[in-house]
Amino acid sequence: MDLRDLRYFETIAELQHLGRASARLHRTQPALTSSIRRLEAGCGTALFEKAGRGIRLTEAGKVLLKWAQRMRFDVEDAKRELQSLGAGLTGHVRIGIVPTAAQFLLPAVARQLLQEAPEVTLRTVVGLIDTLRPQLRAGELDLMVGTESADEAGWVSKTLAEDMIVVAAHTRHPVFRSRLTLADLTAHAWALQPPGAPTRDWLDHTFDRQSLPRPRVQVETTMLLMLPTLIVQTGLLSFISRHHLEGRGRIAGLKEVPVKGAAMRRRLVVTYRANGFLSPAARRLIELFEQSNE
Repeated sequence: MDLRDLRYFETIAELQHLGRASARLHRTQPALTSSIRRLEAGCGTALFEKAGRGIRLTEAGKVLLKWAQRMRFDVEDAKRELQSLGAGLTGHVRIGIVPTAAQFLLPAVARQLLQEAPEVTLRTVVGLIDTLRPQLRAGELDLMVGTESADEAGWVSKTLAEDMIVVAAHTRHPVFRSRLTLADLTAHAWALQPPGAPTRDWLDHTFDRQSLPRPRVQVETTMLLMLPTLIVQTGLLSFISRHHLEGRGRIAGLKEVPVKGAAMRRRLVVTYRANGFLSPAARRLIELFEQSNE
């Protein structure tokens, strides 16, 4: 099989449309059709079937896509490993990282790496785990620092630190005037991430288990890093990392709301492909992340 045909095949499979694939790849539709026919002749079976105005993979196509991605990873990794020979701690590291780790773990780790290896360059993608995982799977990231261990074969995950997510409010919030139960929190408005975010879902389900109304959300935001400042300014309750309330990351004016059963424990983990190439710089970055919590 021709590697170029497989690259075209991956793009067509992603877009499920020959016209859009033609525009992205700057190849004519007849050229892409010929490419697919060559692959189908080699496989002895159809790889796509019609689906409305587009196309979709057959079961055989899904199998080939898996192996096409692996072959692309192997070729790209081989090139990067050859380029790294004798180069030492140099090169480019692509890292995906969740907001809390980006704010509290990455700065010190990046500073140490760049002190040791001034020629290294870093590309960081900050996002939630659901947006980072597909990029790691597609080979667009070398490693990912997230909040979940890998649940797929061929991935490696190592725990870096524990993070507690707690209810917090401005120090002058009326919620602090008496001893609290979870039920007391239903009387106040909140600033939270949208449903689907792991911390939001955990909090909602905690109220569900006590047969209580879910938090009354007045401000909903996908910008996790703005929540601490937002609750200082608005006087709303929120659910944020304890890192914001203590130590060097402490934000003035914020305080944890002590409520039994309303603290979520999660792990920060680094994940990468088990058999993928990691440059010496990427391996050193992982070591520094592991050492950051010792």
